[in-house]
Amino acid sequence: MKSALITGANKGIGLATAKALGHLGYKLWIGARSHERGRAAQAELVWEGFEAEFVQLDVNDEATIRAAGETIAAASPSLDILINNAGITAEGTGTPFEAIPPSRVPVATLRRIYDTNFFGAVAVTQAMLPLLRRAPAARIVNVSSALGSFGLTTDENWPCRSLLALGYKSSKAALNMATVLFAQELKDTPIKVNAANPGLIATDLSGARAEDLAGRPGYGTTDEGARIIVRLATLPAEGPSGGFFDWEMGTVPW
Repeated sequence: MKSALITGANKGIGLATAKALGHLGYKLWIGARSHERGRAAQAELVWEGFEAEFVQLDVNDEATIRAAGETIAAASPSLDILINNAGITAEGTGTPFEAIPPSRVPVATLRRIYDTNFFGAVAVTQAMLPLLRRAPAARIVNVSSALGSFGLTTDENWPCRSLLALGYKSSKAALNMATVLFAQELKDTPIKVNAANPGLIATDLSGARAEDLAGRPGYGTTDEGARIIVRLATLPAEGPSGGFFDWEMGTVPW
């Protein structure tokens, strides 16, 4: 049975992605920082008929990353899909995308955001790469954001251009660069590495809830956000690598 590891899989887009891959027959490794929340997500998935295992994985803690890799390796000779989904947004108090000018964002806050959104994703990728290399044709998907696009952010007509969010936007731009560089390193292997833009989705991360959708137009569901991630995670051999994609626009500008 093919397998997939999703970080931050206990809720939101991560959990929706796990369910979608479960429907495709994958064994699911539910990576979560919280033991309680991870076990609850595993129980929900098992109740729905999927094969799922919780593995404690804090992307800011190399010991848990290493232990997660050892747990997966003990159960399976390889890993077919890695989805770096765990991420944070908050740059201050209030809403997740509070409009704090870049000149006033504490450097400590920037480091905290980068630790999760960039360094955490890189650390997990490096740790899981030996298992991914053993799969016939592994896929790595980095869950990014259109907010990390230089092309869109410099477009005066883009509605989200004015959103400041120094830490979140720049950390996702860094993740995009990591996507390109890992794809270049692995270009002579069957492994494909791509970045996904799920879009504006109602999650804790965006500050919206599914029940808010009627009053907050423009927000999609977590199932809709998971679509592009699953598509990139199951690309055929002729599919792209080193790209940035979403469901509606296709290729997202860097």
